[in-house]
Amino acid sequence: MPADLAVIGLGPYGLPLAQAAVAAGIATLGYRTGPEAGSLSPAELRRMLSGGFRPATDPAELGRVRTAVICAPTPPDADGGPDLSQLETAARTLAGHLRPHTTVILESPVYPGTTETFLRPLLEEGSGLRAGRDFHLAYSPSRVDPGNRDVTPATTPKVIGGLTPACTESAAAFYGRLTDKVVRARGLREAETVYLLETNYRHVNIALVNEMAVLCNDLGVDLWDVVRCAETKPFGFQAFRPGPGVGGHSVPQDMTAPGGRGLRMVELARQVNDRMPGYVVQRAATLLNEHGKSARGARVLLLGVTYKPDLADLQGTPAREIALRLRELGAAVSYHDPYVPSWSVLDHPVPRADALYEAAADADLTILLQQHRTYDLQGLSVKAQLLLDTRGAAPMGAAHRL
Repeated sequence: MPADLAVIGLGPYGLPLAQAAVAAGIATLGYRTGPEAGSLSPAELRRMLSGGFRPATDPAELGRVRTAVICAPTPPDADGGPDLSQLETAARTLAGHLRPHTTVILESPVYPGTTETFLRPLLEEGSGLRAGRDFHLAYSPSRVDPGNRDVTPATTPKVIGGLTPACTESAAAFYGRLTDKVVRARGLREAETVYLLETNYRHVNIALVNEMAVLCNDLGVDLWDVVRCAETKPFGFQAFRPGPGVGGHSVPQDMTAPGGRGLRMVELARQVNDRMPGYVVQRAATLLNEHGKSARGARVLLLGVTYKPDLADLQGTPAREIALRLRELGAAVSYHDPYVPSWSVLDHPVPRADALYEAAADADLTILLQQHRTYDLQGLSVKAQLLLDTRGAAPMGAAHRL
């Protein structure tokens, strides 16, 4: 069966899009851009295959679709900005098979201006076609919230910005098959900057509440109670909660473009959030010392090492730096995570605790880093010798909170 859509890049952005397209009855082709790919259960894969999804390895198949959405991962590079190497590979692959009248949409997180100044030349040079005349070109920021069952592509508005008004309308017609609401931006750069604002909003607000966590600990104030009360305000406030750091695939961007003017607040937020793993280790060492133990030689159990609850995703997880710093202090670090069967830090395997309650009872300190649904924190607080809760999830008085 010929495909109507090609999703190029089956990582954290492409796979949810492919699933949504199949659910909407669109024959979909999936083309990987690299080793990174999302995970599907066998049942989910069977549903997608029966619904019209087809993995592709031959790039020539990309030239037989009406719409191609590039979802290549753009992980942080050495300077903290998005690495566009997989996007470049995807663009060159598509360009070699691009046909007239195809609609090409970019969903990868990028700097404003990337679609027009980076992607467009690659597509035009490789295909001999002209964007806006021979094929449509648009950008749509990915709005994926992994693990959130209350948010679906069908109920999440989709922002679209095209190179030309016709490009915008062509992309809007495609996304109108997937979602209840399409929002048209004025152009490519406006749509790209929506991603910039949305991801920076998250990081800045997490940084604020992380700083509040440090302040409240110094003051002897229960921050989680403060947040609980503050979120009853019906206007002007949205609750964010602290944690051991910020992970995930969205890169906080403090520059509007490489070499461009910086966003000072975002850079400060990045600094605050990057300090949180060190702060967690500092709190851990202090707790051990208060109970007559040294970090050197202490047995420390980390609970939940993924960046988000109930997911097997380790992208940007703060658990990595926490484990590394604890080891540098001389602690014997182990971990438990129902979604991570094995884990290494700097190529050194971290022992996995199979018997959770026994491991918590044996450890000098247990640190909750991620609140998976399977964790019975009431039971764990009884078993653990010391429990440091970085998520405010344990019952009041049952653990030491961040």
